[in-house]
Amino acid sequence: MAGDSSVNFNLLHRTCKLVVLLCFLHISVTVVFYVRSLDIRFAFVQNQQTQHNVTQSRHTEVPTRTKPKEDAVKVQQQEGTQSEGKKPEEPTKRLEKCPETSPLLVGPLRVEFNNPVNLEQIKKDNPNVELGGRFRPKDCKALQKVAIIIPFRKRDEHLKYWLHYLHPILQRQQLDYGVYIINQDGDEIFNRAKLLNVGYTEALKEYDYECFVFSDVDLIPMDDRNIYKCFRQPRHLSVSMDKFGFRLPYNQYFGGVSSMSKEQYLKINGFPNNYWGWGGEDDDIYNRLVSKGMSISRPTGETGKCRMIRHDRDKQNEPNPQRFDRIAHTRETMHKDGINSLTYQVVKLEKLDLFTKITVDVGKP
Repeated sequence: MAGDSSVNFNLLHRTCKLVVLLCFLHISVTVVFYVRSLDIRFAFVQNQQTQHNVTQSRHTEVPTRTKPKEDAVKVQQQEGTQSEGKKPEEPTKRLEKCPETSPLLVGPLRVEFNNPVNLEQIKKDNPNVELGGRFRPKDCKALQKVAIIIPFRKRDEHLKYWLHYLHPILQRQQLDYGVYIINQDGDEIFNRAKLLNVGYTEALKEYDYECFVFSDVDLIPMDDRNIYKCFRQPRHLSVSMDKFGFRLPYNQYFGGVSSMSKEQYLKINGFPNNYWGWGGEDDDIYNRLVSKGMSISRPTGETGKCRMIRHDRDKQNEPNPQRFDRIAHTRETMHKDGINSLTYQVVKLEKLDLFTKITVDVGKP
C-alpha cells in the first residue's frame, strides 16, 4: 500500500508540473502577442499623426512663403536703407484746384505813377516769380494757364510800372502765368496786331497755355477782381479807362487789354498782320469775333477801371490812313490774313527775372 501511494503521488506531482508549465507557456504566448499588438497600434497612431501634421503644414506654411527670393531682396533693401540712415521718400502731395474766386483779392487799388520804380526792387518784392516772368501757385492748382502778351518798343519806364503793379495782382489772382514782352526790332512803322500774333506763337513754344491776355504796356488795372483770364466769350478787360473819363468810348471797342482762349483765337484766325501804324486793328478784331458768332464779355464799369500812363505819341506809330478801308473788308480778308499767314524772324530771346523779352523783325509795309 505504501508503494502504491508513492507512485500515485509522483504521478500527480508530474501532472501538476506539466499543467503549470502549460499555463506558464500559455501566459507567455499571450503576453507576447499582446505586446506586439500594442506596438502595431502605436505605430499606426504615430503614422496618422505624422500625415496630419504634414497636411496641415502644407495648408498653412506654403501660402506665406510664395516668393522667398523677393522677400529676401526686400529684407536686404530695408536693412540697407536702415544702415545708410535714409528715410523712404514721401509721396508727392496732390494739389487741389484753386477756388473760382481767389481769397487773396483785395478789391480796389491805388495806382500812382509819381514815384519811380526799378527792376531790382520789383524782383525783391516778388520773390516767387521765376526766371522769364513765370509764376504758379504753390498751395493749389491754377484753373487756367495764362500767357500775358505785350507789344512793345522803347517803353522801358512804362514797363517798370506795369511789372510793379501787375505781378502782385496776377499772383493774388492765383494764375499759372508767364509775361512775354514782344519787342519790335528796328525803326519801321509799328505793327501792334502782328506783334500779338508773334507773342501767341512764341508763348506756345514754351508752355501749353490755354488763355492769352493781350495788353498794352501803359494800362494798369485799378481793381484785382478784374481777373486776367479767359471766359466763355472773348473778354474786354480795360472797360473804364481814365483816358475816356472811366467810360466805354463805344460799344464795339475792344482795345487796351483783352483776353481770348486758344479756341477763340484760332476761330478768328488770330489778328490781322497788315495794320501798320496806329488804329484800326481793334475794330478789325471785333468784326472777326462777330462774324464767327461770338460776343464780347466785360466786367462791370467799377471793377474794370484802369489807369493809363500819360505819354506822347510814339514815333513811327502815326495814325494808319488805310485803317477805315481795311476795317470795311474784314470779312473778306480775315481767312487769308492772320495767324495762318504770319511771318517774322526772332532776333533775340532773353529770359529775364520778371519777364521774357522776344525781339523780332516783323518786316515792313
